[in-house]
Amino acid sequence: MDSNRVTIAALLFIVVIIVINYAMIIIARSWAKNGDSRWMSAIRKSLSKSVEGSSNRSMDELRQKMEDLQEKEKPK
Repeated sequence: MDSNRVTIAALLFIVVIIVINYAMIIIARSWAKNGDSRWMSAIRKSLSKSVEGSSNRSMDELRQKMEDLQEKEKPK
């Protein structure tokens, strides 16, 4: 009884992995063909905006700290 459940679970796991891999192959092929699908461009835009925004904020903070340090050094 237990070996049957383990076998079924293993088969289901293998089927899920195969389906996921097949989906990834389809996505990779469409991306490689440069189909310019709307959802891929939307993902690219959303990822680039989040990275640019956080990097700009951190650079602004660093710039502000540097300016503060330079102002503290001037009176001496």
